[in-house]
Amino acid sequence: MKIIKTYLSIALLFVSTNSWSQTNICWPSFRGNQSLQGKTNVQIPNSLKLLWTFQTEDFIKSSAVICGKNIFIGSNDGYIYSLNLKGELNWKFNAGTSIEAPPLYLDQTIYAGSLEGVLFALDATTGKLKWKYATEGQISGSAGWIYAPDGKTKRIITGSYDFFLHCIDAKTGKLAWKYEADNYINGAPATNGKVAVFGGCDGFLHLVNVKDGISSNKIEIGTYIASSAALDGDMAFFGNYDGGFYSVNMTNKKIVWQYNGAGSFLGSPAVSGNKIIIGSQNRNVYCFDKTSGKILWKFKTLNKVESSPVIAGNKVIIGSNDGRLYILNLNNGKKIWSYEIGSPIVSTPAIVNNLIVVGAGDGRVYAFGIK
Repeated sequence: MKIIKTYLSIALLFVSTNSWSQTNICWPSFRGNQSLQGKTNVQIPNSLKLLWTFQTEDFIKSSAVICGKNIFIGSNDGYIYSLNLKGELNWKFNAGTSIEAPPLYLDQTIYAGSLEGVLFALDATTGKLKWKYATEGQISGSAGWIYAPDGKTKRIITGSYDFFLHCIDAKTGKLAWKYEADNYINGAPATNGKVAVFGGCDGFLHLVNVKDGISSNKIEIGTYIASSAALDGDMAFFGNYDGGFYSVNMTNKKIVWQYNGAGSFLGSPAVSGNKIIIGSQNRNVYCFDKTSGKILWKFKTLNKVESSPVIAGNKVIIGSNDGRLYILNLNNGKKIWSYEIGSPIVSTPAIVNNLIVVGAGDGRVYAFGIK
């Protein structure tokens, strides 16, 4: 498919990009940053064009990351893929089983977990294996990263169905510590650099001190938490499997407000200003007031929403199992644009200047931008 040369010029800007920070030209993780806020300053036009697609061999639940001139994404066909900005294959790595977890890009290394419970560290340029670390349960959520107590060494944190949050040295793959929950850990851990925050199938929101993995608190929610939490200041926001959405103060360990009556929340919220956006399996996209929990607007799609939204400026970008990618007005929830892929979208969009990348159930990676 023909790609306009002016669009590709953004690749030149990647050279100077910090190798782990979110910028307008680097989306290094599942939700863009360590706090899993799902937002970017990138301005999205009101209408986009399909630039290209890339075919893998199975359903894509993984979400893309974009950095260093390249796109990285997993597939249920058991491979981790690196594509250039034209949608051409750089390399693929055989992980041996499905990769549903979104990759993490950090210091020119790709970290991604598999359904066999193995976390892989790959050279982002070549796809060569640096190390692998085995848990005893599947890894469904994206890895995050933190600093060790020395303030220099980086560590990877990832949850597993073996009930543990694992903290691993980013360079060596050696275990630093692990924290045990009481059931599966499905989502990605969010962090503010002091605590790692995640929900579990044990019905608790866990707050774990990242220095040692020992000091911790947990807040009872009462049912499965598959959704990853988004952090904003002292607050954590997340949904649960029973259709409840929560605002929790991490300092006093109290629920500030909660909304009940939606469908299951499997995706993660996006937070920007006074608004929180999340999709539900009852087909709705919700916008909550961050302070009060009041519903500011709802937008109904034609099927379940399991994809996580991204807030880009004054727009919301989200996929649905109805096979459509939507752009909504952040202020009122009105549809601005949609594109019918025709296959369920569970993957979360990755967004940089002039480019949105998302995976779909037909095994294709889709790139949208301006032609």
